[in-house]
Amino acid sequence: MFRYAKEGDIDQILPTLFQIFDEMELDIFKELGNDTMAQIIREGFELPDYRYGLDHILVNEIDGKVGAISVGYPEELEDGIDAPLVKIMHEHGIKKDSIFTDKEAWPGEWYLDSFAVAPDMQGKGIGTKTLKELIELIRKRGEKIMSLNVDVTNKPARHLYDKVGFKKVGQIYIGSHLYDHMQLELNK
Repeated sequence: MFRYAKEGDIDQILPTLFQIFDEMELDIFKELGNDTMAQIIREGFELPDYRYGLDHILVNEIDGKVGAISVGYPEELEDGIDAPLVKIMHEHGIKKDSIFTDKEAWPGEWYLDSFAVAPDMQGKGIGTKTLKELIELIRKRGEKIMSLNVDVTNKPARHLYDKVGFKKVGQIYIGSHLYDHMQLELNK
């Protein structure tokens, strides 16, 4: 069942989300450690308008378990999407103004910020099924272009995105990693 995340999903969402953070090798996670960042992000789940707030996370629930997660938003929200978390970081004595410092989405896009399958459910077609359902949902909302960034070294993810119709339109750096910026035209 494809649905918005709810508070009871948080313990299942975090490990799946942290697969992405681990691959990105973000400096703030190295400095503060995964446990501290997990606590901060956990506090942020309840915040409206936050990148990883429950209102931006969709899950594919399979047999009562979160099998896959997707996080996304329209590009015009990107500039302020982490502001709610910065406040929490400051409350914890962390004087950073952002987790992410690089612009990831292009104007006019609905941006798929994060997409991952739970570790114990990988290799079962759940990623393909979930991504197709997400694409249809975003299409029905009236969005014209869906985008994402995939690490150039992540061949399995790139294969999935190619398979469902995403096309490479450029490259960007996020942190120290090079990513292919991919788009899918939703009105075709």
